Amino acid sequence: MKNIVLGMMLLFFAFSTQAQESKNKNAKYTIEVNGNCEQCQKRIQKAAFSVPGVKSANWSVETHELSLILNEEKATILDVKMAVAKAGHDTDEVKASVEIYDKLPDCCQYDRK
Repeated sequence: MKNIVLGMMLLFFAFSTQAQESKNKNAKYTIEVNGNCEQCQKRIQKAAFSVPGVKSANWSVETHELSLILNEEKATILDVKMAVAKAGHDTDEVKASVEIYDKLPDCCQYDRK
């Protein structure tokens, strides 16, 4: 009987340790993303959320910063930057193609660097 109780306690401890480890796979990032308005904000956040593993995405119109919480087991920060660029917005590492940028509404076309 003691062996069964001891075995159950060890099993419970193993599962609780494993659950805590998976919570620590999330990382916070802040990246610069070019844009101008609330339409840009919706488009940037939608692109970020399209990447598996993105738990939170919030782009600020004032600071042009995208704050992310990302599960690094499912995606990388480069995956998010590529998704945002495919939506027409430049990041520090990945630039949107000219064709995609030109399709943005006039109010969303920012000064490209």
